[in-house]
Amino acid sequence: MGQLLLNNVQKFYGDYEVLKGVQLEVKNGEFVVFVGPSGCGKSTLLRMIAGLDATTAGDIVINGVRVNDLPPVKRGIAMVFQSYALYPHMTVFENIAFPLRVEKMEEAKLKAKVENAARILHLDQRLQQKPGMLSGGQRQRVAIGRAIVREPKIFLFDEPLSNLDAALRADMRIELAKLHRQLKATMIYVTHDQVEAMTMADRIVVLDAGNISQTGAPLELYHKPANQFVAGFIGNPKMNFLPVTCKGVSASGVEVDYLGQTALLPVTPRDSMAGKTLTLGIRPEHIQLNGGDIVFTVTPTVIERLGANTVAYASLNGEAENFCAMLPGSVGIRPDTPVATGINAADCHLFDEEGIAFERRVELTEIDMNVINPTAA
Repeated sequence: MGQLLLNNVQKFYGDYEVLKGVQLEVKNGEFVVFVGPSGCGKSTLLRMIAGLDATTAGDIVINGVRVNDLPPVKRGIAMVFQSYALYPHMTVFENIAFPLRVEKMEEAKLKAKVENAARILHLDQRLQQKPGMLSGGQRQRVAIGRAIVREPKIFLFDEPLSNLDAALRADMRIELAKLHRQLKATMIYVTHDQVEAMTMADRIVVLDAGNISQTGAPLELYHKPANQFVAGFIGNPKMNFLPVTCKGVSASGVEVDYLGQTALLPVTPRDSMAGKTLTLGIRPEHIQLNGGDIVFTVTPTVIERLGANTVAYASLNGEAENFCAMLPGSVGIRPDTPVATGINAADCHLFDEEGIAFERRVELTEIDMNVINPTAA
């Protein structure tokens, strides 16, 4: 059982406030991922939960017990770091067994725990080898095995896959997802890689400059970002933003103008909006060739052909130099050759002058809704 409550947690380094009153509850068995740009405080928050950094203010509560003043070993947590932190002179068995030897566990019980962890992580044929004989992915599994044998209430992962190549990262994402389902353990995972966040998390926590900008299931953040920061951070390639003018509102939504073209966006309107400059957001994957509620011409400057998709970075009306469109892989576009594209109002997001999102009236599929709110399925 591993429940975590962060109650108005703050962290100062001198006069610099790194975390600004973080409030978060993690339920037993959840896989929660912290994401955000460099310097947003995600790793600091993880280290504070682990007890490696002191809390300036607020409470960290694990299973109903305030742990602010407890050392790491007393908190019932296990942490896996970015660096494997393995002892090169020890075998895989001894590396995994190390925390149990510190606890002076009897040998028979220790051996059973290590062998069970090795079996879960497919390391049972490697127990007598040393780290230098293992691949990067196998070394990371050893580090995870060292955490598993402690049977912690909460697993903490600090960018554990960032030292691996792309293929190994993909493999380890799958292994970690399987491990979570098998152990049914509470896991908190820090990453800068949103692919890891979107594919592994039950819930994502987006941090921005020491504040939680939004929490939610991956598809919830994708379809309904709370603000422009989250909209631009979740999704790859990132969302495009265009300045538009509000022409009026109705029960059906908000009518906006973009370079003389009007479109009715299906969002919940607010009072006194006419004439205001707003921001329209459109994801690259929702750009289409020819036609749409709003049409425009882009001039590709860089084209990335990925097989199934073609990603084009372009200038748009001489304004957005890095406007991005994700198009079918078969399209025959070329650099410096204008292309007619368009967008549909139903795919658009809308943000006010302060970057707060208007609520979208999107029709999500039954699959989307079950993923966003599994308890409703």
